[in-house]
Amino acid sequence: MSENQKTISELALELGWAMSEMKSRLRQKIQACVSEYDPNLSVELIEILGLLSRNDGINQQEIANKVSKDKSSITYLINSLVKRDLVERVAYKNDRRNNQIFLTSKGKKIVEKVYPWALELYTKAVDDLDKEDISQALLLVKKMTANLDKPGYKST
Repeated sequence: MSENQKTISELALELGWAMSEMKSRLRQKIQACVSEYDPNLSVELIEILGLLSRNDGINQQEIANKVSKDKSSITYLINSLVKRDLVERVAYKNDRRNNQIFLTSKGKKIVEKVYPWALELYTKAVDDLDKEDISQALLLVKKMTANLDKPGYKST
């Protein structure tokens, strides 16, 4: 490996660590805010509610893909949300084994309460950045993600 490639690899690794640290801090702060509202709600549950607020009616597999969790973990989380009357399952007419997941009015109220907190937190995270910096960072992360999806990389 040439020195230039090693430097790029090391920078990529450092960037990955920094993104992981930022995600961890965001999750901690979101959990603290959510706990004030309802101590029994986890970040994972809020993440699914937020996803459904933008994609109401998607199925459990789509939820699993978008939040990077396996199907059994999503089933457990969805069951928890159903028990709390925050979402409902509706079986597809042509395939009763496949369920669409919808927010209930109670679930929508929680999203309406928590969403402003999350927006405020993300706004604080980008406080001294301009829109172009944020757009460039987003483009960079999307390119890196696409690179990992290219054939030739071993998946874990």
